[in-house]
Amino acid sequence: MTDFDPKTLIDLDECVINALDLFADPKTKFPRPDLGRFKRPLVVGSGNAIATGRIIFDSQDAVFADEGTFKSKLNAIEDIDGVALFSASGGKHAPIIAKEVKPRKLPVLLFTCNPSASANGSVDETYVFPSRPEPYTYNTSTYMGMMMGCLLDDPQAEAKKTRAYIREVIDPTLANFGKKLGDFPAFYLLVPEHFELIRIMLATKFVELFARHVARDVFTWEQSKHATTVVETPGELFISFGRENDTFGRERLNIPLPDDCSYPAIMAIGYYVIGKIQVQKPDWFKQGIVSFAERAGKLFGQTIKPLVEFK
Repeated sequence: MTDFDPKTLIDLDECVINALDLFADPKTKFPRPDLGRFKRPLVVGSGNAIATGRIIFDSQDAVFADEGTFKSKLNAIEDIDGVALFSASGGKHAPIIAKEVKPRKLPVLLFTCNPSASANGSVDETYVFPSRPEPYTYNTSTYMGMMMGCLLDDPQAEAKKTRAYIREVIDPTLANFGKKLGDFPAFYLLVPEHFELIRIMLATKFVELFARHVARDVFTWEQSKHATTVVETPGELFISFGRENDTFGRERLNIPLPDDCSYPAIMAIGYYVIGKIQVQKPDWFKQGIVSFAERAGKLFGQTIKPLVEFK
């Protein structure tokens, strides 16, 4: 990877627009898994993959687990009748989990973006969702595409609506804020209660892009009533999604959400705003992604590239 220039990687806000462009294209096709085929599925994934699985199976009597807890869940809960395995690449822990489940005679469904996923041989069905090339760990088009295909009747219409909303509402809101997002050392994100499951995805994205260089927390309004603001951080910006904040923090930015906002839409808007912070901060992610991909490749015993493209 010595010939790879990390400066060519796009920022997260551009990645969001690229994903919405793909999903708005009438030629883009989405698989339509039967989410209700199991009475009590085990939903498994790592990082934001399991966060995506939680969102998609939120309305069902599902059991949720990650790579460290799925065995104990299988052993403890006898009425699990199928497995939904979420993995954008279909590699890393995915084949390990699938092979562990196979002797239990449970059908395994793989939700992925990689038609050549290494877990394919150990699962019963594979659903391949559309995605765009994007920097490793961004997983924007990947997981957003899974939500689009599983939760929405018309993904193309939602993508067009969300893209237009970002241009017509979010961009002017940020432009009229009057302060540079990059000047703030810490961020507190407020999300509506009915989008509580997006919290982990937004918090994870902060960690991936900024690590400990930037302090951050993500809570709902009700959670924020419980001692999350006892200690004040000088210069902290409170970003509220979908509701005007007249309660928390000294520095405030209110980000409106569209009517009938969906999970893919709040993911796109949240990631877009975080991307605008990324643009105004030092290039910590781009400076570290090449060496991180090399380290991750050694850990998983496979080649991992800083730019991911599934074919």
